[in-house]
Amino acid sequence: MNNPRVFVYAICKNEEKFVDAWMDSMSEADGVYVMDTGSDDGTVEKLRAKGARVVIREVKPWRFDTARNLSMELLPEDADICVCTDLDERFVPGWRKLLESRWTPGTHRALYTYNWRLKPDGSPYTQLLYFKIHARHGFEWRFPIHEYLEYIGPGNENSVRIEELVLNHYPDLDKSRGSYLPMLEAAAAEEPNNERIAYYLGREYLYTGQWQKCIDTLTLQLSMPSSVWREERCACMRWIALSHLKLDNKTESYIWYHKAIAECPELRDTYVEFAQAAYEYNDWDAVYYFSETALKITQKSIKFVNMGYAWDHTPDDLASLACWELRLYERALEHARKAAELSPEIERLSDNARRIEDIMNNDPR
Repeated sequence: MNNPRVFVYAICKNEEKFVDAWMDSMSEADGVYVMDTGSDDGTVEKLRAKGARVVIREVKPWRFDTARNLSMELLPEDADICVCTDLDERFVPGWRKLLESRWTPGTHRALYTYNWRLKPDGSPYTQLLYFKIHARHGFEWRFPIHEYLEYIGPGNENSVRIEELVLNHYPDLDKSRGSYLPMLEAAAAEEPNNERIAYYLGREYLYTGQWQKCIDTLTLQLSMPSSVWREERCACMRWIALSHLKLDNKTESYIWYHKAIAECPELRDTYVEFAQAAYEYNDWDAVYYFSETALKITQKSIKFVNMGYAWDHTPDDLASLACWELRLYERALEHARKAAELSPEIERLSDNARRIEDIMNNDPR
């Protein structure tokens, strides 16, 4: 598309410390619109000083979908491309040219790479495909929390994938998640048969250590007729398995990890998590098998979240430990060296490799 009109929009509250970096990142757009929902620091003044158009509007009772929809209404009616971000996110420079090069007439949405979590060196850790770039009309935000942008326009949605367009997340680690659980519980009461809400509610129970509630909620999610996304079903099964592990139900945990593998065998994450569970029981045959199997999967998912521990040193580290216990010494050293190479900043990994090498040199067995 030639010379499309591109606008960024966002919601915020008390995010003064993010304003400069965020506005610099969004400067490639034709304009930035922000709905502030009640800041009492310098967020609004700083945004305006940097050129953002800011409207102050509180949302009571609070719902993320309501706030997103109100902020979207701030955009010009003739906007071609709308870009929704949060103030703790930044695009890699050059994002607009990438977007323009791939966005064609009739495109409704762009899918792009989102690095939800970064390593200390700035490289990706937790990564997924994101969905918040869209056409001006035909969309509506839904759900009070973990909101989703739904296409409600005529015909089928036409999306374009631009994986080289990258948005990085730099979260405020001091920010509380305290409101998430009550909002999700309220949303589940409002829509008890909604598989998306059940998915996030079960995950929140996992995060808060409510293992049986996690199991019950996600088992219900899996039984819903609308629960058809394989990768999401696999994640539910993994979390049920982990909850059983936390309750020391080894057999049930293993059963659910096997179910998760059967649901989506191409995801490396499940094998690594199964190996981690087996490690808790010193089940070295299982640790060996599932970590080695994980390493045979070399392509990240383009449909779902890729957890960092599935792609860093973790599978090699687990494989090394298992190989050592199983007296596969040369293989243990190979994995230990690889783990240390992947994460040289972790002294334990390099120490493990040296220790194995020293023992083998002195006692080859």
